[in-house]
Amino acid sequence: MRWARVAVTLGVVGSVLVVGTAAWIYHFGAVAQPKPSDCILILGCGLYGSFPSPFLRDRLERGLQLYREGYGAKIIVSGGQGPGETITEAEAMQRFLLRNGVPPADIVIEDRSTSTATNLRYSLEKMQEHGLQSAVIVSNRFHLARVAILAARFGLDATFSGTYAPEYWTAETAGLLREVAAFWWVLATVHDTSL
Repeated sequence: MRWARVAVTLGVVGSVLVVGTAAWIYHFGAVAQPKPSDCILILGCGLYGSFPSPFLRDRLERGLQLYREGYGAKIIVSGGQGPGETITEAEAMQRFLLRNGVPPADIVIEDRSTSTATNLRYSLEKMQEHGLQSAVIVSNRFHLARVAILAARFGLDATFSGTYAPEYWTAETAGLLREVAAFWWVLATVHDTSL
């Protein structure tokens, strides 16, 4: 009986922790506000062959909007090539921006990254190469809390702008739930700058 009470207690505590973390992650992304910066950093999010996935298209459209509104004079597109992708995410993002009137000189390509951490680390290298000090980072709302922790870890001066696709609410919800575990993993490895 005692072990049953312990199991129930642990289950309740675990549920509260998961729900509380998810709520905080959602809130962070929902209230994030960009500030005028040196550049806009759009994080990759998968391709269908060579075409942006719906989430990536949303990120590109938000980054383009911020660029047109003067939040950054350069756009960094960050993403390598994953399974099922025929080109790098960065190249697909560059193509989208060029089709929408962004001059080639205003696009900086980071095409080596394969994770959120490497997105930020390699993009920071690109920023330093181009003399860029600050960035507005664009990603899905559910992603931004973890991105903020990693940005601080790498010393990247950033504000954030999140996207949300209500027509893909099941994928958004699944992404939020996955982020709970990823968020705690980042906190647990907060001193590991090799990630």
